[in-house]
Amino acid sequence: MKKLFIVLALAVATGCTAKDPYKVLVLTERGGQHGPFTDAGIEWLEEQQSLLGFEIVEINDTRNIDEAFLSQFRLVIQLDYPPYTWTPEAERAFVDYIDNGRGGWVGFHHATLLGEFDGYPMWEWFSDFMGDIRFQNYIAALADGEVSVEAADHPVMRGVPSVFVIPDDEWYTFDRSPRPNVQVLASVDEDSYEPASDIKMGDHPVVWANPSKKARNVYFLMGHTPALFENEAFTTMFTNAILWGAGE
Repeated sequence: MKKLFIVLALAVATGCTAKDPYKVLVLTERGGQHGPFTDAGIEWLEEQQSLLGFEIVEINDTRNIDEAFLSQFRLVIQLDYPPYTWTPEAERAFVDYIDNGRGGWVGFHHATLLGEFDGYPMWEWFSDFMGDIRFQNYIAALADGEVSVEAADHPVMRGVPSVFVIPDDEWYTFDRSPRPNVQVLASVDEDSYEPASDIKMGDHPVVWANPSKKARNVYFLMGHTPALFENEAFTTMFTNAILWGAGE
């Protein structure tokens, strides 16, 4: 009941109504190891859209993406969709969307699988967008991790505990920390992993934004387990990210 009250209060405060919804594009992967997270994410978004006044449109590939297509949407959610397999036209349209602030962006987990994968080269612009990083490794066994908020005054972190646990997720590591090139909103304490893991990167941001872009944007490293949608800290951040990214 408390969670529902908070969501409804946010909707009222921002003037969102179900009568005049704005469109949110959701890029998804269906099936595979990220399938359960995606399924839970779409179910959660379908519940939120009537409360927060938006309407989701889901696509599973980028064939239809061009500037005209993206112009329909106030927000793009990259729900575990990778930064490759995009058509050249889709890449150009997305770069324009982000660089020129034509809408907002929220990305999860697989959006930083940056490197050469499945025969595709790394998208250099996307690597720069994410803080000039390249994917290096991950904790395949999954682990709980203690996350600390670093930017409590950022809209995405409103109402989020200063320290919270993300359960049973797949933690990526990169060739370097994105910190010099982004605004870090939260980071994970690698010594808190349960079970413990030797796969570490030192300074380990897990939620960040790139303020050099005109589009409001935020990336969440977490996004592997459907249990995240039972985690109040995670759903609060996701709700905040939608409202902030869409300019609400």
